[in-house]
Amino acid sequence: MKKSGIAKIILGVVFAALAVVGGLPLYKHRHYKMPVIAGPGVTRVIKLSDFVPSLKGSNVDTDVFVLEGREPGGKALLMANTHANEPAGLLACLIGIENAVVEKGTVYIIPMFNASASRNTKAGDGYPLYFDVPTDWGAKRFRMGNRDASPLEQWPDPDVYIHYPDRQLLSYLDVRNTNRTWPGRANGQIMERVTFAAMELLRRDKIDVAIDFHGAETMFPVTNCLVAPDKSSKIATLTAMTVKAREGFDSHVEPSPRNFRGLSHREIGDFSDTLPFLLEAPIPFLDQPTGPKTVKLMLDGKDPFLLSLSKKNKLFVPYDENGWPMEKRVGQHLSTALEILRQFTKKNAARPIVLSGVPRYAEIVQAGVGKYFHDPAKADAKQLYYE
Repeated sequence: MKKSGIAKIILGVVFAALAVVGGLPLYKHRHYKMPVIAGPGVTRVIKLSDFVPSLKGSNVDTDVFVLEGREPGGKALLMANTHANEPAGLLACLIGIENAVVEKGTVYIIPMFNASASRNTKAGDGYPLYFDVPTDWGAKRFRMGNRDASPLEQWPDPDVYIHYPDRQLLSYLDVRNTNRTWPGRANGQIMERVTFAAMELLRRDKIDVAIDFHGAETMFPVTNCLVAPDKSSKIATLTAMTVKAREGFDSHVEPSPRNFRGLSHREIGDFSDTLPFLLEAPIPFLDQPTGPKTVKLMLDGKDPFLLSLSKKNKLFVPYDENGWPMEKRVGQHLSTALEILRQFTKKNAARPIVLSGVPRYAEIVQAGVGKYFHDPAKADAKQLYYE
């Protein structure tokens, strides 16, 4: 064999080896099974595919944990990981699944709404594949995801995404963004079917309140807030005022734009009787002018570049040497959600939604997020689900 042929073979083997070495961590990340413990309040677990059967068996199908109350009442849906690079909502939902008991009404919780995005990553920005939260029994590991669903589930992207049914022109990437594909359609692309399944859940089960947990950059004006359409604005305003007065954190109200389509807080309200709310907690990790995208930055929210910008009044939230840690974000989400349900119950006495066992802002800031996660190694196998 000629020397050139041998060289090509060697080069091919080297490239193949590099591909395997580089691809193996991504493969493991995509197939990592995150244990979730169904706590004392969970009465049954259903799937999004129960509402759109074509999702069954796919990597976008996901669990819906149902917590039925001891007494009848209203119904609420909590959703996280619409954007899987905004994990405070995921942790808030998991704390609810593991600890909440519903006294009145029914609460549905979808911790991994965009399950495909949780298996995606953003290598170009150096995203970590996982992050660990310390607990009393060790570290609990979570997949770090991306904003959009993986192209492995939905490809190719169109040149322009034409939103259904309004036909508004959106970015091509928004076809994989489950906060742009609402209200979805039963025979649409797979992420449109995900949002359509959620809409079917809202309509068929007559859900009163839907809360979508998110995170936004400190340099983005729509952060540290509740986003709500007109039909939800009174409850949103009372909620923001109450948590500030009673719990000491700010969360102002932003109106849902009428002419920007595809968002949960817009389409849920327009296509169902449900009152929608979207919660944004500040997440320094997503800001562009930061240092490396490390797990530490994800958890403590401390960055010297953002601190410098804060001193120049370039941020939309207060920011000091304490950063904006995960405990504040998760606590803010839970307290705001609980207050929304309390305000709804005050206005709708015949359809109360009352929970117990869920920690509020001050408790989580003091004790840490990991305090409320239980050891899956000690859980009954019947309680374990894997996301």
